Amino acid sequence: MRIAVLGVGSIGAVILGCLSDTDAELVAVSRGQRSLELANEGIVLNSPEGAIEVIPPERYITVDSEAGPINQSLRKSCDAVIISGKSTSTPILSQIAEELLSEGGVVMSIQNGLGHAENIASRVGRESVIGGTTTHGAWRGETGSHWVGRGSIRMGNLDGGPANGSAESLYQYLSEASLNPEWDLDIQRSIWTKLLINVAINPICSIAGVRNGALLESTYLWDQALSAMSEASSVAQASGVDIGDLDLEELLGDVAKSTSENRCSMLQDLMSGRKTEIESICGAIVSKGEDAGIPTPRNSILLALVKGIESSSQLD
Repeated sequence: MRIAVLGVGSIGAVILGCLSDTDAELVAVSRGQRSLELANEGIVLNSPEGAIEVIPPERYITVDSEAGPINQSLRKSCDAVIISGKSTSTPILSQIAEELLSEGGVVMSIQNGLGHAENIASRVGRESVIGGTTTHGAWRGETGSHWVGRGSIRMGNLDGGPANGSAESLYQYLSEASLNPEWDLDIQRSIWTKLLINVAINPICSIAGVRNGALLESTYLWDQALSAMSEASSVAQASGVDIGDLDLEELLGDVAKSTSENRCSMLQDLMSGRKTEIESICGAIVSKGEDAGIPTPRNSILLALVKGIESSSQLD
């Protein structure tokens, strides 16, 4: 099976690195300097247990998404494409996925936020798209990619049903790679549940400049996070999403505790002067709330504040 990973940042590097232990043929799609690093230096992966593994560049084919048309030999050659890049890159990554995907292949998005799978489906067809979320934690620094927390990958057909064909094969490879895949018959619910967590943690910790665990130490930050989460839950239900009987406080507390030492991806982006995914997180809640007639003042404020910080960092 040939598997392409589009966006080899933190989580993308973890997935590609783990898949390198299988017999899958691998394609790494990145851009610019990151693509040069992958092609010349390989991937340095620091495991949660402290081990350091170097995946040599010969183990995968590197594609620079900014270097012009994809090589003809790679077109329509991938049985599975995993999109792990930033939500802001979804349009170009969807186009690349369409070029790489073989007949009968599948594309899986594990990006934060809403709407990515549907955008990809508009390029490759809904039957070829798998929705996904991940709880693996990672960040990338000068000493390589740091896999800081083992989690799982939930994946499923957009319209439900069991895994089959290329989807089933991808599931087996992810399992062999010790990435703990779980097939989900209601992936939309899982995507929304992950969004509730992102809405609560990412903007609050990013604005305050703190690690996730700070939410448990400050009543003020906790209340702000829970308020944003509650708004998002109301929007989900008004949008026809069955999120079940989730205990929001318990869910937020469990995630904040298990990731207490993590800097969320949004904070990492702000610290590095990169554009964040706030539009597909709080922005998605605001947009869906408007459609459903649900007010979202907390998410609107968080959206504006993060975008303000983004603008200031770009001016600097």
